[in-house]
Amino acid sequence: MTITKKLDGSKLTCSLEGRLDTTTAPEFEATLNASLLGVDDLVLDFSNLEYISSAGLRVLLSTQKKMNKVGKMTVTGVNETVNEVFEVTGFSDILTIE
Repeated sequence: MTITKKLDGSKLTCSLEGRLDTTTAPEFEATLNASLLGVDDLVLDFSNLEYISSAGLRVLLSTQKKMNKVGKMTVTGVNETVNEVFEVTGFSDILTIE
């Protein structure tokens, strides 16, 4: 998985490429935790994300809870496979998906 970050003031955009699974979720979580200080608008660009597992969903849920306290989190560019996971797990009701 490749993570690309772009900080614009208090808006952070993280683009993911590859798979967000048990192997890569800890790296993604560590990257987010190290990058969220002063951020009140988090955009997760999943345009190039092929797959997300329950480990990835856990990271999204914990990050959503953190961002709810300071601002907002938006998920963009979700493909059909990832969207289906969000639908089946109910994450489509929790996350802001554009």
